[in-house]
Amino acid sequence: MVMAGDTKKTSHILVVDDRENNVRLLKSMLKRQGYRVTVAYDGLQAMDRVAEEPPDLVLLDILMPKMNGFEVARAMRANEETQAIPILMLTALSEVQDKIKALESGADDILSKPFYNVEVLARVRSFLRIKQLHDELQTKNALIERVLLRYISEEVAREILDNPDQNLKLGGQSCEVSVLFADIRGFTRFTELHEPLQVTQVLNRIFEHLAATVFDHHGTLDKYIGDAIMAFYGAPVPSPTSVAQAVKTAWAMQQRFTQLRQESDLVKELGLGVGINTGEAIVGNVGSERLMDYTVIGNTPNVAKRLQELAHPGQILIGEQSYYAVKDGVKVREIESLYLKGISDPVRAYEIMAIDGLME
Repeated sequence: MVMAGDTKKTSHILVVDDRENNVRLLKSMLKRQGYRVTVAYDGLQAMDRVAEEPPDLVLLDILMPKMNGFEVARAMRANEETQAIPILMLTALSEVQDKIKALESGADDILSKPFYNVEVLARVRSFLRIKQLHDELQTKNALIERVLLRYISEEVAREILDNPDQNLKLGGQSCEVSVLFADIRGFTRFTELHEPLQVTQVLNRIFEHLAATVFDHHGTLDKYIGDAIMAFYGAPVPSPTSVAQAVKTAWAMQQRFTQLRQESDLVKELGLGVGINTGEAIVGNVGSERLMDYTVIGNTPNVAKRLQELAHPGQILIGEQSYYAVKDGVKVREIESLYLKGISDPVRAYEIMAIDGLME
């Protein structure tokens, strides 16, 4: 890795000037310092060079044919891929208003011609250090994002990165969510009959497919709980179709599980039960400042878990509020009122038989 401050080994500088003698002078000076230099003789050619291989720094003349330096700077700043490239303008213009226009168009600094070589080189080193630090920060941010996406859904990761001060605090807020629990049936017996490595491989294969269905339908993967998976819909990004997304996830899970059972004699021994419930819940960070879990708490997830526990292999059971939100798009079988463990009032539940109306 190139150390901060050592910018010569990989730095690429684009020199843009319509006068050959200026280009020759700058190119010679920069190459003697060990920089890699490409050149352009007008603004349009400069934009082509930047598109072909974005440089680490642009030394830009202002008065050029076809496209002047102001226009080049504005175009680079308008492009997300080139907006962070430093621009040092070198120009014969000396009026204050010209310098202001240069800075307003996107230049980071401006030097008047004729210039001192030592001053140009000092600015070059300074801007290349800034560019290198920017690139290192971008790389670290990309790594943080990739790490986050291994543990939480993309929507949660985006929320955290957009507003980390708020979203990394303990606590939560009340909102309406649909909570899904899916549990692998027969897994306890399965672990008794097979080697631990084989058990882990089968579990990971199943979870890979189940988690994919959650993300495919814009859900937030909450956690894995032994041989079960928990997800919710409607947070952190509210959605008017959160119930439908949860139901379509459950249906896709059962279809994928059926396919896995057909493909593997080991998975054939197993089944999948799914429960969904909709209602108000607290969504937010629970735990400690050191280690927290973005999750959903309250009666709504509790009922969803109880419904999942009652679901037979291949079954999807949903609560009453979930049913009324999607009743025009599903076919169901009503279950007589259930008395769930830890829930004082009886719960009306429905088994999903078809979701043809939700697939339109």
